[in-house]
Amino acid sequence: MDLLYANDRPGRYPQSWYAASVDLPEPRAALDGELRADVCVVGGGYTGLSAALHLAEAGLSVVLLEAHRVGFGASGRNGGQLGGGQRVTQDVLEARHGPDVARQLWELGADANRLVRALIKRHNIQCDLRPGVAEMASTRGGVRELHEYAEHLARTYRHFATEVLDREACQALCPSPVYKGGLIDWDSGHLHPLKLALGLARAAEGAGARIFETSRVTGIEDGAQVKVQTERGVVTADHLILGCNGYMGDLEPRVAARVMPINNFIAATEPLGARTAEVLTRDVAVADDLFVINYFRLSADGRLLFGGGESYGYRFPEDIAATVRKPMERIFPHLKGVKIDHAWGGTLAITMKRLPWMARLSPRILTASGYSGHGVGTATHAGMLMARAVQGQTEGFDTFAALPTPAFPGGPGLRSPLLALAMSWYAMRDKLGI
Repeated sequence: MDLLYANDRPGRYPQSWYAASVDLPEPRAALDGELRADVCVVGGGYTGLSAALHLAEAGLSVVLLEAHRVGFGASGRNGGQLGGGQRVTQDVLEARHGPDVARQLWELGADANRLVRALIKRHNIQCDLRPGVAEMASTRGGVRELHEYAEHLARTYRHFATEVLDREACQALCPSPVYKGGLIDWDSGHLHPLKLALGLARAAEGAGARIFETSRVTGIEDGAQVKVQTERGVVTADHLILGCNGYMGDLEPRVAARVMPINNFIAATEPLGARTAEVLTRDVAVADDLFVINYFRLSADGRLLFGGGESYGYRFPEDIAATVRKPMERIFPHLKGVKIDHAWGGTLAITMKRLPWMARLSPRILTASGYSGHGVGTATHAGMLMARAVQGQTEGFDTFAALPTPAFPGGPGLRSPLLALAMSWYAMRDKLGI
């Protein structure tokens, strides 16, 4: 099964609320013939677009190849949450890697957050950026852990942008019977992810990058230069950047061994009008502490955008709306039967340790992927770090590249079933409240 085409029509954006709420650009031409560039970038999501933008701004000639449309993958379909730090909490990072590396990773996460905001401002990207991401706990123990974590961030990292929510404040913000308390990080934010991707593409082209769509890469030849073959053309470049994340497929087996695609699903309800107060009373995004995470926010036109449910095969479920409705109505039983106008799936990628894998596969080839649901900031930042590494500035890239990233057990044939078994176990624990 080919992930690039397993669930989507070639060269078409998915039928998401994001695609329905933006003026989509005309398709760009496919690569046809031979080109020469300083750098070839594969993948038109946040990683590749950011790399292309920063390289072009530095004066290098850049060709970006996208198999579908820019922002087609997870970059144009995700929950739109821009967080700080890493996907893994700082206390876990301290235990794994020691305080010095944990601090470096914290600072890199803060840099990623600032980078996205700076790009939005500098290139006037109208993507509905708003402050505030809440973390909600479903148990009293989970509330205690979140509050202790907020104290740890303030004490150790001087992070004072956290608003602590007790049960009463939590219910005032989000009237769900599931949540017992939480916190809001006001340094984090939420946005329209497809608008961000399209804005980055416009900025990259404005800086001189050449972007080709419907130009699937079919082969890579590494030598004195890198030759990147598509179905109708070839790019010869001094450097190659791979930014394919969950859509890498078999193009580069070394990446596929450590970065595994998984599917996630989002539904957009009908506009709720005055009923938005039954979901959220402030314009923040939310993620919870269940192992199979739920995340949600309100759209600019008053819809509930709710993400929930995961799958580990290639295919999306036949009825995505029903897949998402189940956890949505668990969190908001008072919305039972609410009309769903849009429902879509997307493929992201995870690593065993839930930190991105950045690597130099050869002196000419760099890769970054496996953002594990933290990609709005991390992927954009990874693109910039690889652009800098191409130019010999490797500090941030080297920090990530030095992190141990084990391969998934079982090889390509067994890793997905093994993870599905583990996730089913944790999903059952969530349902039982243990």
